[in-house]
Amino acid sequence: MTQNVEGIVLGCRIPKDYFTTQGTGESDITIHAGSYHLALKKAGIESYNIMTYSSIMPGIAKEVKISKLSHGCVLESIMAVAHAEKGKRATAGIIYGWLYDKKTGKKYGGLVCEHNGSYTLEEVEQKLKASLNELYYNGFSEDYDLKEIRVMKESFIPKKQYGTALVAICFTSYIFPRIEK
Repeated sequence: MTQNVEGIVLGCRIPKDYFTTQGTGESDITIHAGSYHLALKKAGIESYNIMTYSSIMPGIAKEVKISKLSHGCVLESIMAVAHAEKGKRATAGIIYGWLYDKKTGKKYGGLVCEHNGSYTLEEVEQKLKASLNELYYNGFSEDYDLKEIRVMKESFIPKKQYGTALVAICFTSYIFPRIEK
């Protein structure tokens, strides 16, 4: 038997509000339930289930202050994470900038790049800038200006057995476009 079902058809949701955060953690026990969790705690996002995106920011995205969310909720993010053992450097970095239409001046959207490894802060910043420029000049530079570039970096050498450095862009609200029939 076939049923005639009517309802609202929604398009892909678009992240609207976001905050940025970063942190480090170290543990003598393990990474996931140790240094990674403690880095999330320092960043203020340890009570959430973290999901990660690739690296595109919608034009409507607006930065807001970090807010308390419901314990256990899903927190979607663009995140760079580096793990290291005792005495070795853990570095994570994110760079992002906004694309503006060269003709209209209207904000189009943003590009985000992440890097992680054992880099110094200077090395990770150079890599981040090179990655962002590569994206920009291979697909966006003809029609858009890249402005308002921001770099986030976290780096340290753990004294305990395991260490984690992370930086993140975390999304807190979404627009659900309605698809008309």
